[in-house]
Amino acid sequence: MALANVSFEGAALAGQPLPPETVIFGQTAAMREVRQKLERVAGANLSILITGESGTGKDLIARLLHLYSPWANGPFVKVNCPAIPGTLLESELFGYEKGAFTGAFGSKPGRVELAHRGTLFLDEISELEPALQAKLLQLLQDGQFSRIGSQEDTKVEVRVVSATNRELNHEIDAGHFRHDLFYRIAAMTIHVPPLRERAVDIPLICEYLLEYYNGKLNGRAPALRPAALAKMQQYSFPGNIRQLENLIKRYVVMGSDDVIMSELLQTNERDAFPDLTFDGPVSLKKLTRQTVRQVEARIILSALHANNWNRKKAARALGISYRALLYKLKEVGVPQRRATASAPRSEDSKS
Repeated sequence: MALANVSFEGAALAGQPLPPETVIFGQTAAMREVRQKLERVAGANLSILITGESGTGKDLIARLLHLYSPWANGPFVKVNCPAIPGTLLESELFGYEKGAFTGAFGSKPGRVELAHRGTLFLDEISELEPALQAKLLQLLQDGQFSRIGSQEDTKVEVRVVSATNRELNHEIDAGHFRHDLFYRIAAMTIHVPPLRERAVDIPLICEYLLEYYNGKLNGRAPALRPAALAKMQQYSFPGNIRQLENLIKRYVVMGSDDVIMSELLQTNERDAFPDLTFDGPVSLKKLTRQTVRQVEARIILSALHANNWNRKKAARALGISYRALLYKLKEVGVPQRRATASAPRSEDSKS
């Protein structure tokens, strides 16, 4: 399969191609629903709200909404609301006139104007301050706004797509978000599921990311072992696709899937101590053995990190034999030898 030369992380930037749709949408029913809804609403002149956890690829969906729409030849302008301080965000969005404030030595159009006859993508719209929410509401109601320092309104034709990782209903109840603005930005809603709900897609996404980053970082990392992919499919990925992408980057740089096993086995306290249900027999011995193995794996991986993945040094630091360390690594699914794609010899030979 020919893979597009762009990462998930940067794919929503204007002018860049997207990953193949087979990679974006995968095989799950939830993502098929996303695709069907996207295709139905892309051509409608409606404001769209994209919801989902951080790192799920909401910006990719926004980009596809633009590309599938009648405004695809127009600009796609992204505004990362949390990344711009509140004092500057109004001028970034709506622009200003000369002399509107100290340092305004000339007039400047805002991103709303730059998105004329195209798409304005407001990422993490829940971060907008109340005053900006009111001004955005005017834009959505009337199709016009005023620059800072201007006495005249400017009319634009722009399709607004928003995204959030928060429950906006909760933000409304807390008084942080206007309910009338919510109804304006959410004429249609598309929910992007977390990666843990589409684990079947992980091998395909990894294949794409591995080919991309091998090329971009001049790497030679081999295809991931089935055991590593199986571990990844069992992992919850709280950071979703963004976390998976960073994991593949480190794998390409290090040349060993040790780095993958390390991250996947760094469980939190909730995972280390499994939730118990007493609707049937509970094996205390089995649960204790499982918990001890998880804690032991974390200690071993910490020792490996501290010794730059040199197994002999890690074994000495832990006070166990090298053979015993290899056995325990095999138990938790870490390969006994590092991949040699990016290193001429094993680090274990160094003492």
